[in-house]
Amino acid sequence: MAKARSRAAARKVKDRWRAKKWYNIIAPPAFDSVTIADTMTDTPDNLINRVTGVSLQDLTNDFRKSHIILFFKINNIEEDKAHTQFSGHTLTSDYLRRMIRRRRSKIDGVYDVDTRDGAVIRVKPFATTDKRIQNSQRKVVREAMKKTISNQAKGNTLSEFMKNILDGKMGSEIYKNCKKLYPVKRIEIHKTEVISQPSIKIEEKKPKKEEKEETKQPEKKEKKPKEEKKIEEVKKPETKKKEKPKEEKKPEKPKKEKKTSKPKKETAKKPVSKKKPTKTTTKPKSTTKPKTTTKKTTTKKKVSKKK
Repeated sequence: MAKARSRAAARKVKDRWRAKKWYNIIAPPAFDSVTIADTMTDTPDNLINRVTGVSLQDLTNDFRKSHIILFFKINNIEEDKAHTQFSGHTLTSDYLRRMIRRRRSKIDGVYDVDTRDGAVIRVKPFATTDKRIQNSQRKVVREAMKKTISNQAKGNTLSEFMKNILDGKMGSEIYKNCKKLYPVKRIEIHKTEVISQPSIKIEEKKPKKEEKEETKQPEKKEKKPKEEKKIEEVKKPETKKKEKPKEEKKPEKPKKEKKTSKPKKETAKKPVSKKKPTKTTTKPKSTTKPKTTTKKTTTKKKVSKKK
């Protein structure tokens, strides 16, 4: 009897495995809704609130961003697809160890920030310096980091705010504000956590595309009459080309008149050549005479004084 029960239990386990199905995990629309991974379950309710981690290199195919790890949480299931929400990101431990060295100070911060669409995010930045600094200087750097992060969160949605962090724009803006107070070496955002998802729906950049399409349509209508004018201009020279060979026979007579006009130009050039030698003859006479007179007078006076 015991063996029969064990066999029945083994069959039930195999039946549960066969009942499972594969589901594709899809990223949110901010990341172009790319498939992240595949999972399998016997009931789709077990997938909800499940978290998956993926490096940013797998989504963008950029090797420079392999140290960034993104976390997505499943919130909805449709047929064979499991839709997700962004829940946070971190940096790998080996990347952080390169930043921190001996005889340098590390400045950490933890800030809870509200975005424009009603989401709450916990941001954890850190800064590094070339030397050890005092506690009063650390407070000044933390306040500068807090101001820039809060200002950026108020003017951007959750997806825009995270793009600025992942692209490195947020760290560069914090660096500019902290550099005025103390020369910081580098600033990175170590970790983020989404405490509450956005509660307000805001359309991002959709109306701008519609406006561009509306502006392009009237331009196309104006180009059509211009093209018709070009066609007319092309047709006109075709009629002129047929008239030109008829007129080519008439201008043969004035060609003889041009030959008669050429000797007149040669006669005009001859008197110009006669004037040039007159100018050359006058110049040497004036130059040679005064030079001889001055030298003779000076030599005679010197001889008279010696006598």
